[in-house]
Amino acid sequence: MFRILFVCHGNICRSPMAESVMAHVIKTAGCGDKVEVASAAAHTDEIGNPPHRGTREILKRKGIPLVPHSARLMTRADGDAFDLLIGMDRWNVEDMREIVGEQNAAKVRMLLEFSPRPRPIADPWYTGNFDDTYRDIEEGCTCLLAYLKESGVLGE
Repeated sequence: MFRILFVCHGNICRSPMAESVMAHVIKTAGCGDKVEVASAAAHTDEIGNPPHRGTREILKRKGIPLVPHSARLMTRADGDAFDLLIGMDRWNVEDMREIVGEQNAAKVRMLLEFSPRPRPIADPWYTGNFDDTYRDIEEGCTCLLAYLKESGVLGE
């Protein structure tokens, strides 16, 4: 089982959205038995909280089931437990590398690095634009699935 952890600042907007979208993409592609997804926060601001209302609403509008979720903090142990650690922007990536340490820093990537147009995903907590965030996350998850297939992770 290949394990992916999505991380954003507080684990209530982007990372639970990415976890839910990726779980849906994987299931739709028939790969649900090969990939496991989860999400976490790089900071303690929202620990224990549910996904942001904006995340819940856009996923509902798009017909994407929300993965049951309560914000949790990323730990050093996640570096060993997961095969790929995905941040949403460069600040997440820097925080994540510090959390997991040098031995697992190479597992840390930014979601849209897998896209033909690499870029950070804006935080809708600040922008208020959950539609743009959803589009970027959908693109990132679709490209990540293609990468997993091409690299042989899914055994195809």
